Amino acid sequence: MANALRPTIFTVSAIWDAEAQVWSGSCDALPAAADAETLDGLLAKVEAMAADLLADNHPDVDPASVYFQMTALREMDAPLAAA
Repeated sequence: MANALRPTIFTVSAIWDAEAQVWSGSCDALPAAADAETLDGLLAKVEAMAADLLADNHPDVDPASVYFQMTALREMDAPLAAA
């Protein structure tokens, strides 16, 4: 592995907006923000933005070394029943 790329990991923070029925997410390190109906859709949008933003914000990062880590927060739909 002489020429292995060192991974660059960008964290996408997502939260469910129950009223709008969308996931809202952002990655401050890029910077990028988007909304989507699914987590996969949100990740796809942020990934597309990263392709445009990477050169200006992280010129030393090779796009082939980029990985995304997503943390998602969603409130439980209904409270747990008492045991």
